[in-house]
Amino acid sequence: MLLYSLHMPFYVPLTRRFRAAWLAGAVLFLITARAEAQGIGFQGGATVDPEQAFFGAHLETPEIFPNFRFRPSLDAGFGSDFTLGAINVEFLYYIDLGRSGWALYQGGGPAIILIRQSSGSFHDTSVHAGTVFSFGFAHENGFFTEFKLGAGSSPNLKFAVGYTVRKRKP
Repeated sequence: MLLYSLHMPFYVPLTRRFRAAWLAGAVLFLITARAEAQGIGFQGGATVDPEQAFFGAHLETPEIFPNFRFRPSLDAGFGSDFTLGAINVEFLYYIDLGRSGWALYQGGGPAIILIRQSSGSFHDTSVHAGTVFSFGFAHENGFFTEFKLGAGSSPNLKFAVGYTVRKRKP
């Protein structure tokens, strides 16, 4: 696509895709930091209402602001005669607990919930909105444990343990 031509007016309006790409690039530029501070991880646990076991993966960004991180995640839950998928977009605030290496964190954000129900030859998939509020403890070595309160179509209560893999400091 040409952005300028002799037959075009001097001002060419930006397309939505170009604006979205520019915005994504700006966000990536603003949140870049040392590689040790970011990582990918895995979590698993159980939910209450619905009663399910779940597992998932997450990406933890470096600090956006002091002690403030972005952690999107994907979870899949099984049990109670249906499958639940969750896309969580969480912003977490960390509070260091002295020199122990542990931190208390809390935060939350919106969630997209996918529910698949099957009964014989009948299959139904639906999409819902939800919200999660997270509270947990994380160690600097990557181990964490948390519980999440859900609203909307999110599970009402989640208990999880997990590990975030980070680049080792030299």
